[in-house]
Amino acid sequence: MNTSKLRVGVVGASGYTGEELVRLLARHPRVTLSHAASRSLAGTPLVRALPQYREVLPEGLLFSDADATALAAEEVDFWFLALPHGVAATFARAFVDAGRRVIDLSADFRLGSAALYREYYGSEHPEPDLLVAAPYVLPELVSGVSWKMAALIACPGCYPTSIQIPLTPLLRAGLFRPAPGAVVINSYSGVSGAGKKAEAMYLYCEREGSVKGYGMPRHRHLSEIEENLSLAAGAPVVVQFNPHLAPMKRGIATTITIPAKGVSVEQVYAIWEGAYAGRPFVGVLPPGQFPDTSHVAWTNRVDMSAVADARTGNLVITSAMDNLVKGAGGQAVQIMNLIAGFDEVAGLV
Repeated sequence: MNTSKLRVGVVGASGYTGEELVRLLARHPRVTLSHAASRSLAGTPLVRALPQYREVLPEGLLFSDADATALAAEEVDFWFLALPHGVAATFARAFVDAGRRVIDLSADFRLGSAALYREYYGSEHPEPDLLVAAPYVLPELVSGVSWKMAALIACPGCYPTSIQIPLTPLLRAGLFRPAPGAVVINSYSGVSGAGKKAEAMYLYCEREGSVKGYGMPRHRHLSEIEENLSLAAGAPVVVQFNPHLAPMKRGIATTITIPAKGVSVEQVYAIWEGAYAGRPFVGVLPPGQFPDTSHVAWTNRVDMSAVADARTGNLVITSAMDNLVKGAGGQAVQIMNLIAGFDEVAGLV
């Protein structure tokens, strides 16, 4: 196994996802956090902005200015982009052209075509050639090893991860072929999923004790969800996706209802156990034991379970995970570990 330390950097290090990456990478035994870039905090010591991580932050490290050209010239082995869509592509271009490896946590490279990006994000894709070249990597579901050679990796979104982990193996196995709209997915996200925004909707007094649906019926993550479920099924999959904002800092809880007459829970669990045997970040819970966001907070784990409803003929699957870890920063670190030949759990347990 590779024993050398890698130099890594984070762009967008002052956002919620960026802070999570800083926390994970600063304590990672196989890397050195050499750069943390933020336009708003350039020149500020990391320990001043993130005192909760004082014990693990590199001594004397300052936030760099988020200048793509200047950062691309730095000797960094992996850059992590924790930036809004549209902005991330600019940095990805500069870094890839400079020969750097990039793991992008934005939505810029998650979709398979510029046309789909335009449909859901309302603008032309800024770097369509990189979009085509960047593999979409959900570590537990990606096949082969060629993706490990890519200069640019697209890290999945939080909602799509909570949905694909339970559903993809079942679709690949041909366990069901749902009619359009027959699969109903209700997901609940912690407020950190929206990023650091000074908007009334995200204020404590607005969110405490309140759950609110939003982004329906065509939330942007729907494009990523349906595209990848369709690839798994080998046929178009159209789902009803209903996202909600929940009064918690972090976490995603997802409930998936599928008309699945003739499909037993035992079949579901057999497929899951075959797909995820030996995978450290998938927790398959017994039927009737439902995942809880508090049990996966601050971890890189997805917990999930399934029950059958004989009365309706539906299969009900539930999952829970931390939107900032397995849904963002932790998954990105997991991808880096696999590319670099490190232990998959390094820095994550």
